[in-house]
Amino acid sequence: ALSEEEVMKINKQWKERNMRLIAQPYERFGIKKIMAVLPRLYYLSRLIKRQKIKIVHAFCTPAGSLAYLLSKMTGAKLIIDSYEPHAEAMVENGTWKKNGLAYKILFALEKRQTRRATALIATTQSMKEYAMKKYHSGVKNFFVKPACVDLEMFSLREKDTDLIKEFQFENKIVAVYAGKLGGIYYKEEVFDFVKVCYDHWKDDFRFLLLTNAPKEEIQKEINRVNLPEEILICRFVNHHEIPRYLSVGNFAINPVKPVPTKQYCTSIKDGEYWAMGLPVVISPGISDDSLIIEKENIGIVVNFEISKELSEAVVKVGELIKEKEELKFKIRSIAQKHRSFSIAKDVYHKIYSL
Repeated sequence: ALSEEEVMKINKQWKERNMRLIAQPYERFGIKKIMAVLPRLYYLSRLIKRQKIKIVHAFCTPAGSLAYLLSKMTGAKLIIDSYEPHAEAMVENGTWKKNGLAYKILFALEKRQTRRATALIATTQSMKEYAMKKYHSGVKNFFVKPACVDLEMFSLREKDTDLIKEFQFENKIVAVYAGKLGGIYYKEEVFDFVKVCYDHWKDDFRFLLLTNAPKEEIQKEINRVNLPEEILICRFVNHHEIPRYLSVGNFAINPVKPVPTKQYCTSIKDGEYWAMGLPVVISPGISDDSLIIEKENIGIVVNFEISKELSEAVVKVGELIKEKEELKFKIRSIAQKHRSFSIAKDVYHKIYSL
């Protein structure tokens, strides 16, 4: 959470751009959350009317739910950005129950957002069909904007020599994963895959894990698969440092659980990996990315739950990364085509010209 001093610092910078951050505390769903929403809605509705705000632009359907209520209360136009199924996704990954109150409230509000929005900005084209089927709503002013990436921050570069020396990665094949373990991502299966990599490449292989997962949890998995501890390097780094660490990788993994709603979502990881020229090992049915990776031959699509597929994937990865420079430039071009900020700029220009 941001401190009061941090918010003041941000707003001092934003003032020149006629912007202001109004930070709100976070609470998990429950009675406290519901009770806290009421005074915030009142405050924000007064702010919208006082400032004569004409549009409420919300990111994702949970925020879109509050934006929908504010739109109804004030008459402001509603725009839903990063429009993806959230309620069903929370059920699929085991966080919510389908008969639970949280699911029922959000799913109902997702329907209403869809019908009221002046524009819907999805992350995949297939979300349009999902909305029509699940929300029983015609979709107007539908746009597609995947999770775009700063292609200057994430760019082709030489391997960071300091990290190579620190981690003793000289002449090693390095797999890198930046993200969480568990939840919407696999955990045990990640280490099963890493063990297959080690069995294939032996001491020539290393795994760089960029995560905030508890050390005890990681150690438990290392012990379970009987992986030598020197094979794994684990760090938690700030986002602006990620490109430096990705630079030492030969390939990356994105172990998202392939639940049905994931085909309608986007993964920012893939864009960052691609921008760095890294081939990606990914689950099937993830956004448009799994199809792009398979079609363009810039990685491997694999079911992380099937041991035989993991072994085959590792062999294919080994063949793929032999291409080195040629492959890097090819993957970078995919990032420029599918993840450039120019995509977002074009969509926003069209919407705010309506």
